[in-house]
Order: sequence, then structure tokens, then C-alpha cells
Amino acid sequence: MRTTLTIEDDVAAMIRRIQRRDQKPFKVVVNDLLRKGLVESSQQAEEHRHYSTPELSSGPCRFADLDNISEILAVAEREDYS
Repeated sequence: MRTTLTIEDDVAAMIRRIQRRDQKPFKVVVNDLLRKGLVESSQQAEEHRHYSTPELSSGPCRFADLDNISEILAVAEREDYS
């Protein structure tokens, strides 16, 4: 695919240094760097995507009926509930 891409001066200078060092054409260096960056980016996205929090059991519920708010408040306020 042929496309026009504007590369900032500092990035172009780094690419040229790699080009001279490796003695590869400019487009080969750019494609190699893009490919490497895209692979690393997708691997990082995979790592984040699979994160989960551990489960924690809070034990059995102390109340048979959670709709009975007065019972729950009485226990929370340490009152006798009849």
C-alpha cells in the first residue's frame, strides 16, 4: 500500500540512523518499526484485557429476609430485635 505520511524531524532522524546502521532502505526500516510497535501494543492490550479481580466470600448472610430493614438496622445499632 502506498500512502503519504508526515514524519516529524526527530523521528525521521532516528529512522535515518537505524537505516545507516542496518544498511536497509528507508521504507523497510519504517515498516519494521511500525510492525514491532503494533505487535507490542496488541500484546499489552491482551495483558490488560485478561485482568480480573480475585473473588472474596463474605460468608453466609446473617438475615433471612434482606427486605426487613428494621431487623437489619436493629442489629447494626446493637438493639434487641423481637
